[in-house]
Amino acid sequence: MNRLDTRHDDVSQAPRGGRRSFDWTPLVYALVVLGSTSPARASGDAVPRAEPWIGTWATAAQAFIPGRLETFDNQTLRLIVHTSAGGPKARIRISNTFGDHPLLIGGAHIGRRTAAADIDPASDRALTFDGRSVVTIPARAMVVSDPVELDVPALADVAVSLFLPSATAATTSHLLALQTSYVSKGPGDFTAAAAFPSASTIDTWPFLTGVDVVAEAEGAAIVAFGSSTTDGDGSTSDANRRWPDVLAERLQNGQGPRLGVLNQGIIGNRLLSDSPPETRARFGEALGQAGLTRFERDVLAQAGVRYVLLALGVNDIVFPGSFTPASEMLSAEKLIAGYRQVIERAHDKGIRVIGTTIPPLENAIFPAPAVEGHTPEKEQLRQRLNYWIRSGAAFDAVVDFDEVLRDPSHPTRLLPAYDSGDHLHANDAGYVASGKAIPLALFEGR
Repeated sequence: MNRLDTRHDDVSQAPRGGRRSFDWTPLVYALVVLGSTSPARASGDAVPRAEPWIGTWATAAQAFIPGRLETFDNQTLRLIVHTSAGGPKARIRISNTFGDHPLLIGGAHIGRRTAAADIDPASDRALTFDGRSVVTIPARAMVVSDPVELDVPALADVAVSLFLPSATAATTSHLLALQTSYVSKGPGDFTAAAAFPSASTIDTWPFLTGVDVVAEAEGAAIVAFGSSTTDGDGSTSDANRRWPDVLAERLQNGQGPRLGVLNQGIIGNRLLSDSPPETRARFGEALGQAGLTRFERDVLAQAGVRYVLLALGVNDIVFPGSFTPASEMLSAEKLIAGYRQVIERAHDKGIRVIGTTIPPLENAIFPAPAVEGHTPEKEQLRQRLNYWIRSGAAFDAVVDFDEVLRDPSHPTRLLPAYDSGDHLHANDAGYVASGKAIPLALFEGR
């Protein structure tokens, strides 16, 4: 398994930037061969100014959970996503990151949703890939569609339809979509159907990992890079109450800059380690690659990213003794070294990094089977990390989620009014409070 060597006392002993072996050749091939092209220019012609693309919606690619692999055959998916920023043009990203075989897309469309699985027919746009309506995505690769003229509103539901003409296993998906999407009734390509003939619903996002728009000249995107507390675990489905959603609403409705907000949270994700072997029978590889590994794909490769809100580290604390051997308990110094690697790699690309403190863990319970995730030793580690995050001056700014969510009368536990019930994840009210605690001034004057 490709994972960080946790035997060292200091993560900084890993290669600079925490990079590990990953074959980017298929990705480069897909982007060069299948990406959009520009018309040929005569020698001496002025080079046209690149359009300012930014992400308006994104999700992190995950591997499937054993026993829950979704399969489709000659069917159409209508996937619903909620935008942050708006724009006059759109394009999508399709991922086969965890596929062992090429992924055939027989057609793709995008349009504005009206209700359930239906779209406004006037907004329907066929998508192409290097001018072709059909695309084959190599194993372990992704593609970006050609752009289309489409008025994409801010804070609106957009439907992306993908036709899968042959038997297809969703080996790459996002599992905690907290959004209802639709699968066509019967065989055939229904990507252009205004009234979608849905036979069933799904609460995942197979293959689709991004929607980009052309923004204003000063447009940019913010990536929320975290675990289940960023992914929105504990919030209400179809309500867009994750804290990144709340931040997006404030940016679009307020007087501040109208930036895209991209949610790259993964349940169970850790900063320093991949999905643990001890959970493979239950979760497979679905808890994701280490944050240091996926940082390139899920942050640096996003369109127009200028800010990262880093919310990883809680699972590095709670997993030892719960899902992994207690002997894997980490030191604060090792986690701090991991944070420093993220900061350095982002700064190398001109990206500002905003740190977030780790909220309380007391009485945290993981269900089915119930596992206690909190100990006095883990609480001491959380406090040490939060002290460093607040006072270490390593981040460009800090948002104190711990202060927002803790019970003032019992600071090692979540405020009951913000507790989803497992004493680890916030509910809608807690995520709203977290999203409102992020100063919009952090994103001004870039």
